[in-house]
Amino acid sequence: MSRHFCSDKMRRMKKNIHPKYYEKAKIKCACGHIFEVGASKEKLEVEICSQCHPFYTGQEKLIDTAGRVEKFKQRMRKADEAPKKIKKPRKVKAVPEVKAKKPAPKKAAKKKSAK
Repeated sequence: MSRHFCSDKMRRMKKNIHPKYYEKAKIKCACGHIFEVGASKEKLEVEICSQCHPFYTGQEKLIDTAGRVEKFKQRMRKADEAPKKIKKPRKVKAVPEVKAKKPAPKKAAKKKSAK
């Protein structure tokens, strides 16, 4: 008896549901470069490829982080050198004292006379 719970029927791949695979599919880039790869479509058109992408061509623009740091340090030096404004202390308003209220006298309850 088999230990597997799946039957042999379930392990087989279904036929006629997979797309056709083209081993030499033609890929055409917007720059005009054409190359072959394996794909499920015979012809593909792409906007960018390794021949025209800036990363692969060496035309990549690098961000000058060192320049940004220098600008920041320069601003901090300028701020330190500038005369600092001395803030005047704010006037504190006097808070009036609240007098404690005397408790109101309790009203005597009227007794009803029994007749």
